[in-house]
Amino acid sequence: MKKFIVYMALFCSSVLSSMGQEVAFNWPYQVKDGTIVTEVPQRPAGQQSALGLTAPKMKTVRVGFVGLGMRGPGAVFRWTHINGTEIKALCDYEAKRAEACNKYLRDASMPPADIYSGEEGYKKLCERKDIDLVYIATDWLHHFVVAKYALEHGKHVAIEVPSAMSMSEIWSLINLSESKRLHCMMLENCCYDFFELNSLNMAQHGVFGEVLYAAGAYRHDLSDFWDAYWKKDADDKLGWRLDYNKKFRGDVYATHGLGPIAQALDIHRGDRMTTLVAMDTKSVNGKMWAEKLSGKACTDFANGDHTVTLIRTEEGKMLEIHHNTMTPQPYSRMYQLVGTTGFANKYPMEGYALSGAEMKKAGVTPSADDLSGHSYMSAADRKALEKKYESPIIARYEAKAKEVGGHGGMDFIMDSRLVYCLQHGLPLDMDVYDLAEWCCLAELGSVSMNHGCMPVAVPDFTRGQWNTVKGYRHAFATPEEEAEVDKASAEFTAKLKEKGAKYWKKAKK
Repeated sequence: MKKFIVYMALFCSSVLSSMGQEVAFNWPYQVKDGTIVTEVPQRPAGQQSALGLTAPKMKTVRVGFVGLGMRGPGAVFRWTHINGTEIKALCDYEAKRAEACNKYLRDASMPPADIYSGEEGYKKLCERKDIDLVYIATDWLHHFVVAKYALEHGKHVAIEVPSAMSMSEIWSLINLSESKRLHCMMLENCCYDFFELNSLNMAQHGVFGEVLYAAGAYRHDLSDFWDAYWKKDADDKLGWRLDYNKKFRGDVYATHGLGPIAQALDIHRGDRMTTLVAMDTKSVNGKMWAEKLSGKACTDFANGDHTVTLIRTEEGKMLEIHHNTMTPQPYSRMYQLVGTTGFANKYPMEGYALSGAEMKKAGVTPSADDLSGHSYMSAADRKALEKKYESPIIARYEAKAKEVGGHGGMDFIMDSRLVYCLQHGLPLDMDVYDLAEWCCLAELGSVSMNHGCMPVAVPDFTRGQWNTVKGYRHAFATPEEEAEVDKASAEFTAKLKEKGAKYWKKAKK
């Protein structure tokens, strides 16, 4: 095939504006030997990789929240239950939504947070000297906008999913994290669900042999929600999320399905995604919703109702990712690991499959010697396997997580692990390269489909260092260090609550 280069190609580029912010699928690429290859910018001189990035230990994690619509308030509530943290500021475009979240601090007997609002309220929050971390739960269009400003002003960032909506945003966040030596973490809560954490621990201990194939998805009928997403003004009939799907083609919400299985496959820690192919159905229900909410005919709904992306890795593994928010179906993230000696599956039926011999090799006595990998193991065998390979993260946080909640507790575990790593000066569970890999399916998939489902090379976002770290692992402090930090955190929070109780008592009068 004749080689050609497309720079900022208008025919495959889409732009969406909100309050002056733009997102575009226009990253430079060329076709080489039948595969689309995107441009990988050179790492600027003097800039270092963010692999294993650590920051100085934080005795107290001082946080500011930006975006207090659907997801943000729950995060504020959860953080009032994490010792050693202080909520310094709350920001939303609408002041009343930010102000309303102070009720969580009042209920927890903590001092109120300062309020910021308006189109650029986040800038004042990010410019403060007494904030270590900016927690971003805005609409998708402003994830990058806020994160960029926060990083430029010396703040670590934790960004809701998907954290970057285009290749341009992805590479910008990589360069900022690397150059500023600041954490840039995507808040992928599904990596902290109980089944996924235990299955990851099993995979890391070789229970499934070599994992060759993994599947993940976001299959969630959003019919009850399309009209509930934030609308910027009276002329905005669709809301930001449906409008985004109307203008952009591709898996625009891949991270819930891709994140947990990417960890199990050691992506950029011994293996890497090399090639993807994407395809979708036509839009039927998406177009219908656009017409229903706008009251106008829709002839240009970009995203198909169902998208599938197949990915191959350097080590010859395969990932399969689905996206469907438009058609009636039971909720599913799929989550399936297929190994040479074992199998794990979450949706629609949760369970494991191992032979009796493999169970014994894993250190668990099976209920019967003729246990077969052809079927799911019994509840008793599963319980024994999970007891043997319970994730240390679950062991530490399960009780509190189920008490506080947040998607069954996984949100609380995610936030607690973030604070834990910051307090102990450890690498975070998810780095900026995870963010890049899990978010890139949107634009790369769009390019693939716009060229007849042509293969697209997945760029090495680590720029040559994907094989430096051998195997994905969570970082932990020593038990002695944990005890010391836990004690100091509890004492800090107790004093903070004393201060807050006095404030709210006086305010009540």
